[in-house]
Amino acid sequence: MNIIPETLRAGSALAEDYVEGTGRVLELYGYHFRQAEDYKTRAKRLDEMEAQRIDRQAVVRCLRIYNEQHNGHAQVMESLNRLSQPDALVIAGGQQSGLFTGQLLVIYKAATIIKAAQEAEQRLGRPVVPVFWIAGEDHDWDEVNQAYIMTSTPDPVKVRLRYQPDRRNSVSYIPLSPVHKEEVLLELERLLPDAEFKAEILQQLRTAFMDTEHLSDAFAKMLGHFFGRYGLVLLDSADPALRELELPVFRRIIESNDELEAAYQAAAQRIEAAGYQLQAEVAEGGANLFYINKGERLLLYKQNGIYGDRRGQVRFTKQELLEELERHPERFSNNVLTRPLMQDSLLPVLATVLGNGEISYWAITRQAFEVLELEMPVLLPRMSFTLVEPNVRKYMEAFGLTFQNILEGLEPLKDKWLSAQDSFHMEEEFVAFRQELFRLYAPVIERAGQIEKGLVRLGEKNRDRIAEQVDFMEKRVRDALVRKHETALRQWDQIGTSLLPLGRPQERVYSIYQYTSRYGDRLVHDMMSLPLDREHLHRTIYL
Repeated sequence: MNIIPETLRAGSALAEDYVEGTGRVLELYGYHFRQAEDYKTRAKRLDEMEAQRIDRQAVVRCLRIYNEQHNGHAQVMESLNRLSQPDALVIAGGQQSGLFTGQLLVIYKAATIIKAAQEAEQRLGRPVVPVFWIAGEDHDWDEVNQAYIMTSTPDPVKVRLRYQPDRRNSVSYIPLSPVHKEEVLLELERLLPDAEFKAEILQQLRTAFMDTEHLSDAFAKMLGHFFGRYGLVLLDSADPALRELELPVFRRIIESNDELEAAYQAAAQRIEAAGYQLQAEVAEGGANLFYINKGERLLLYKQNGIYGDRRGQVRFTKQELLEELERHPERFSNNVLTRPLMQDSLLPVLATVLGNGEISYWAITRQAFEVLELEMPVLLPRMSFTLVEPNVRKYMEAFGLTFQNILEGLEPLKDKWLSAQDSFHMEEEFVAFRQELFRLYAPVIERAGQIEKGLVRLGEKNRDRIAEQVDFMEKRVRDALVRKHETALRQWDQIGTSLLPLGRPQERVYSIYQYTSRYGDRLVHDMMSLPLDREHLHRTIYL
């Protein structure tokens, strides 16, 4: 591997300023990952707040049962033994349970969690355990049910399970039939180019899918395959056993709901007053909780003391909602703004690994932590990579391209290169001819108009028809130039499809299996040998 740091803008001004550590954003967050003393301060505060979290041993027992089912590596069991120690801390982070692990960024986030836990343990001289939070309670099926594969076509091909739930239930509760799982595995097999490790990774995926009933469980087995050896503990936020433990936290969220809403609103106003855009909705009257009713996950709002969804399917007074919680805690789940509070109530989170969008919306939650007598943890940006395969690197070198060139826009560079291949300078010839046509025709039209006014309009139409024929000829010449250089132009397209698919960063599109089918699991393990990026720059990896 050849590693080169690059600049890749975050897309969020607030996240970019946080990563850079500029003064005006620090007050929105508190701790900062660049300030070495903040880890020590945070660790001390976690020790002081131990009694305010859910019983550590109960959480470990729950996580042990889940990981024995889906991630039963010896190193994971050892991580759980260490987590049971009273001085153990956690580096956490998570993502939705995507098809075939979803986008590459999921792999990079898991790697960051592990590397950050190793570094923090060395820095603090106490156990720090990596935990990946699988957001299985999320209900956006269309978002998780997709994986992109690079083929010979100009654009990536989307692979999906041919199944659409009839209700918006949590992904971890949506069962998959063997037929649908078989179909998607065969589709992936068809699309992946033949490569050294293709058969091996297809068998891995078949084992993960066919041994589980839900997408989240298959996702857990895939993550465990890559990272179980590094002791990465997995947690499914929709785990019913975990929900039982979370009941006291949900009770506090309901009892303090008005104070939490006021905290979110106040934070949102501060963020906007500082000149930033909000990255998550802070709805007026939002309870920031979901209730699962007859297999459908409903977002709750409150009006005149009544909690209910927008369509009026459920209605509760606060007391009725609390009673329902005691009877059926499995029917409650967090939204994007209460999930950070739940994570901190379950685990002694030293730092949480986030993407740029997450860093932005976590700023809304800082005061809410305080309502529950908690503190926001240190926010640690995940590592970011682009994988450059040997053939793509060869094409880049042939055309004199850098990664930054590609980020700035590949199509204009490709058009400029194609024009440079025209040794007869036909484009310039057509421009000159068109100018000359208009120059010579102008006096003809003028004099014809002096003979009869109606001839002016006729002359202009005649001139435009001639110009259209010139345009037609120019296009035919351009098409011929394209045919002459179509092999090179396909190489240009392959650069774009590989590094900036769909106009987006590679890590936000492709699945890791796009690459492990060619390079094997060693690709992930080689990445794990890289040091944690302390500057948090994007890095290109030339394979």
